Parts: sequence; structure tokens; C-alpha cells
Amino acid sequence: MDAERLIFAGRHALAQSRTVPDIVAEAWQAQALAQAIGGRLAVYGPPELRGEARGLSETGGRGVGALEHPGVHSGGIRAAQLSGMADARATLLGLGALLGDVGIALVQVACGTDDEGLYWSCVEAIDAADESSDRVRTMLRKLAAREAGRPPDARRARAGPIAVRPDRPLPSPADSSGSPGRSGAVGARGLPGAQGSQGSQGSCEAPGAVGELPGETGVKEKPDAVDSAAGRL
Repeated sequence: MDAERLIFAGRHALAQSRTVPDIVAEAWQAQALAQAIGGRLAVYGPPELRGEARGLSETGGRGVGALEHPGVHSGGIRAAQLSGMADARATLLGLGALLGDVGIALVQVACGTDDEGLYWSCVEAIDAADESSDRVRTMLRKLAAREAGRPPDARRARAGPIAVRPDRPLPSPADSSGSPGRSGAVGARGLPGAQGSQGSQGSCEAPGAVGELPGETGVKEKPDAVDSAAGRL
């Protein structure tokens, strides 16, 4: 299935999720999709993107590990259905929007849970989604620079689809294992409880909108730590 269709399905499913298990499961699906898209771009994408694409795949794998494979609905792992992408730019724009949705949803879960284990899993997954969004924005800037450097006739021509080579399948997103040390993820984002005892979680307020991609101006950090992390998504 084309990447854009999978991204659309993921955003729709996340928007329809009402319970914490459903939200966490959809966040896991989104991280797995980011891992798969990054891996495919690293192999078949434009040369300018391959370094960042490898980083995106690694960061998506870290997000998958942070959420510890919650129950996935009967539809299975969407990322396993990825067969190609017709338009790399449109795919990256959609993926950035999906990661923004994921960050907002996980902030809300972290703010509303009394389960310390779930809280810190969300912190790590938010950190991974934030880093993945940064890599997506970098790739979009590189694509824009690549397009600007072409002759006028070439800029008007639409790039063909990225080829799929079934003889070289990518690893399944479900193969990712392990999560990073909690102290690294927490310290990087400064979310509630990042300083002092993990048990003391500050109050938090989820942001009201998903950040735009690309070229958005940075959001000025607020004293509230969770608002700061979500604003970067």
C-alpha cells in the first residue's frame, strides 16, 4: 500500500481513538510507520535524503521500543503493508502531521495517567516523535533545495514513484526491541518529572493544534515543561 494511504489511515484511526490503550496503540503504529518510511527512503529515496532517512528509521524504532508493543488491533501492523511511495514530499508532509498528532495525544495521556510506567513510556515516545519530526523537516528542506537547483523544465516535471524491490524486503517494524535509557529521553525534553523524583509529575496542558510543516517558526518555550515538549512537535 502507498505510504500516503497508510498515513491517512493512521491519522484517522488516532483521531477516532478515545481510550488510553487505543491512543497508545495508534501511537505505536505511527512510530512503526515512521521507521518503515525512513528505512525505505534510506534505500530507494533521493541520495540527499538517505542519511536523515536512516536517522528517521532509527528514531522510529526507538519510539516503537518505548511503547513496548501495546495491543494492536485486528487490522495488524500498518507499516508491514508499505509497498512504496509515489511522492516523497507528500509522504514526508503527511508523516510530519501524523507525528505531530501523536505527540499531542501522548502528552494528554501522560498528563492524565497515574501509572508511572505508562507516564515514562509516553515521555520517551514523545521524545522520539519530536526527533522524528525534526528529521522530517530537514528532509523537506533538502527536497526544496534540490528542486530549486533544477532547470525550469525539470522543476515542472513530477518525479516518478520510488521503486519497490520485493527481493530486498525491509525489516519488520515489530522487530525493534529495547528502549533507550529513561534519563536520556527525559532530560532531552524536560517533561514533567524530568528533574527530581519521577513520582512528582507537574501539571500539564495539551496544546490546541498540530504544528505545520515545513518552514514553521519555532515555538517559544514556556515555563510549563509538557507544553514546551508538545510545542516542538
